[in-house]
Amino acid sequence: MKLETLTYSGASGWSTRPFPALDSKATLVIAFGAASFSENPGPLRELRAAYPQSSIVGCSTSGEIFGTALSDDTISVAIARFDTSTLSTASASVATSDDSFAAGRSLAERLVREDLKAILVLSDGLMVNGSELVRGLNSALPESVVVTGGLAGDGDRFKRTWVVGDGEPRSGEISAVGLYGERLHVGHGSKGGWDRFGPERRVTKSKGNVLYELDGKPALELYKQYLGERAKGLPATALLFPLALRADRNDSKLLVRTILGIDEATQSMTFAGDIPEGHLAQLMRANFERLIEGASQAADHTLGREPALGEDTLSIAISCVGRRLILGERTEEEIEAVLAALPKRTKQIGFYSYGEISPYATGRCDLHNQTMTLTTISEG
Repeated sequence: MKLETLTYSGASGWSTRPFPALDSKATLVIAFGAASFSENPGPLRELRAAYPQSSIVGCSTSGEIFGTALSDDTISVAIARFDTSTLSTASASVATSDDSFAAGRSLAERLVREDLKAILVLSDGLMVNGSELVRGLNSALPESVVVTGGLAGDGDRFKRTWVVGDGEPRSGEISAVGLYGERLHVGHGSKGGWDRFGPERRVTKSKGNVLYELDGKPALELYKQYLGERAKGLPATALLFPLALRADRNDSKLLVRTILGIDEATQSMTFAGDIPEGHLAQLMRANFERLIEGASQAADHTLGREPALGEDTLSIAISCVGRRLILGERTEEEIEAVLAALPKRTKQIGFYSYGEISPYATGRCDLHNQTMTLTTISEG
């Protein structure tokens, strides 16, 4: 596998000119950029023109990762030309979040083949119900296929996100690329590092990803009591206090959910993934050192899943915008921790997201919030 990475900024243009001569039907181009590039798609169109045969995917972000650096208002790009592996792309559009399951299933059905090794999926971060998207993907895929990816971001604004479809940035879009080949190695890891606090409460009323009641009380009212003065900054301040979900007290599988919006009239909260009735929910808060340690552990788990990494390795780091808001000026420490744990010839791009997609440990993928999620790709 031949691998190159480059960046774009409005001030200095592309970091590499001319573009690396890697265009082919076996080339994957991944681009993560600021939400503003939906109004200024010129740089993305340049990529499309430079790589007409290649598979191009990408999405908007809440911050772009390039190596160990974090930037805003840029584009981070990886270009990987495979030696023996093959690629196939598929996309789907949603009009409302109710279309999410069908979109996920449709993508999976179009990509599934006997030699399918992995799928990288990038989704609109506001119009798509991530849990239903994942459920749709899982419904049509064998458990052996690794599915990773994330939900596009828009800083802490929650106004508009985009995903690359046919080389253009579009809202309401989901794009996926299937990776096929015996020599292909795809690793994955996802870790949080948040601390739980307060009582566990039963979800007594919810619908999909909208939470109405906890222990029979209005969910938003309870949540505001915990936030205190920070409640004035909702929904953005909710990124600092996500919810931990589990089916019951005997369930060791914890999923984290981030709030995307609130409704004062119904005293409800809308999350990036489903909040099933009957589940137990508990508030979480950050611990700086544990967040950074969690990022390092995600890299360790990635290596443990796929130890036979080739010399050239691509790391795709997708971390939650809530982690960035908590870490502040220390955000790059978690990016550095990830790259330090990976092989020396690893090149890394990524983004801060509204949701992360990865298996919890092994098996089928889940939607996560507030994690550092890694995907490593190489040919051995």
